[in-house]
Amino acid sequence: MGFWKRKGTQERAVCTQLRGAGADREMLSAARLGAQGRLYRAVRSAVPAVDAAIGKIIRLVGGVSVVCEEEAAQAGLRQFLRTVPVGRGQVGINAFLDMYLDSMLTFGQAVGEIVLERGREEIAALLCGRVEEIEVRQGATPLEFVICGPGRDGGMDPLPRQELLLFTPYNPEADSPCGVSILRGMPFLAELLGKIYAAMGANWERMGNVRFAVVYKPRSGEMDPAECAERGRQIAREWSRAMESGRDGSVRDFVAIGDVEIKVIGADNQVLDSEAPVRQILEQLVAKTGIPPFMLGLSWSSTERMSAQQADILTSELTAIRRGLTPVVEKICRLWLRLHGWYGGFEVVWDDINLQDQVEEAKAEWYRQQARQIALSCERAERGEE
Repeated sequence: MGFWKRKGTQERAVCTQLRGAGADREMLSAARLGAQGRLYRAVRSAVPAVDAAIGKIIRLVGGVSVVCEEEAAQAGLRQFLRTVPVGRGQVGINAFLDMYLDSMLTFGQAVGEIVLERGREEIAALLCGRVEEIEVRQGATPLEFVICGPGRDGGMDPLPRQELLLFTPYNPEADSPCGVSILRGMPFLAELLGKIYAAMGANWERMGNVRFAVVYKPRSGEMDPAECAERGRQIAREWSRAMESGRDGSVRDFVAIGDVEIKVIGADNQVLDSEAPVRQILEQLVAKTGIPPFMLGLSWSSTERMSAQQADILTSELTAIRRGLTPVVEKICRLWLRLHGWYGGFEVVWDDINLQDQVEEAKAEWYRQQARQIALSCERAERGEE
C-alpha cells in the first residue's frame, strides 16, 4: 500500500503551509525597485533633513571588530578587515558597512559581493551593488532565495556564485519580504514640503523684485484722448529710464505732471505663514527616522538636550540595525577564516554606543561611590569597628 517505509529510506524535506512556492515567488520577484528607488533618491535630494538623518544613523551605528579564539587568526583577520578594498577609493570593513547600510536604509535592502582573487585563496575586495539592478526570487525552498541580475537576452538571470553574494533586508514584512525603506510614507510629505518651499520662493522673488503700477488720471476736460495717450507714453518712458538707472546703482528722480499714482503690485496682500505647516511636516519626517530634532539642527524648544529616555530609545534603534548587519560581517569573516585554514569560533563586537552626557555620567558614578562608602561605614559601625 506504500504506507510503511524503512527507516533509512525516509526523505527529509521542509514543508510549509503559509509560504507557498508560487505566491511567495511572485512577491519576491515583484520586489525589484525600479521607479520606487528613484523616488527614494529624490526624497533624499529634496529634503536635506532626511538626508542628514540617514547620515547621522550611519555614523551612530559605529564601527565593528572581531574577537577570535586563536590569537594568530585574530591578528590576521583584523588586518584584513582594516585593509580590505571596498571600492570608491576606500578600505576597511567599516567603510563597506557605511555604504551597505546607506543602501539598506534608503531602499529597504542592500546587496554586496565578496570578490575572490583568481586563485580563490584570498578575498580581494568587498563591493556594494545597486539594488535597482537586481531581482530576488525564491529558491528551492521557502527558506532560500536567489539573486538575479541582467542577462544577455535582456531578462533577469540568476547570478552564478550565490554563495559570494550578500543580501540584507531592512525590517522585512509579510507582504514585503525584501525589506521596507525607512523613507516609506515620506514621498507624500516631501511633495507637500516642496510645494510650500516653491510658493515661498515665488513670493519672496515677487516681494524682493517688486512690480509697480503707474496710473495717470487726467482731469475731466483737461486734454483730449490723443493727448492723454501721448502723456501716458511719456510717463512710461520716463519711468522705464528711472528704473533702468536704479539697476546700475545710480539714482534718478521721476517727475510727472498731473495726477500720477504709483503702487506696488501685491503689496496689500498678506503672505501666508509657513512656519506652522513646515514644522508639522518636518516633525513627521524626523519622527520616522528616530533621530532627536536638535541633532539635525532643528531647535524647536528652548531646552533642547537629549534625555535618558531619548538616548535609550535611540540606542535600541541602533542595536536593531546592528542585528541586521551582524550576519553580513559573520559571513565575510567566516569565509576569510576558512580560506586561511582556521576553523575556530569568533565573535563580532560592535563599538559601545555612548549618547549620554559625560558630566551627568560622572556625577552618577560619584553618587554611587558615595553611597557605597556610606554603606561600608554603616557596616563597620554595626560590627563595632572604628
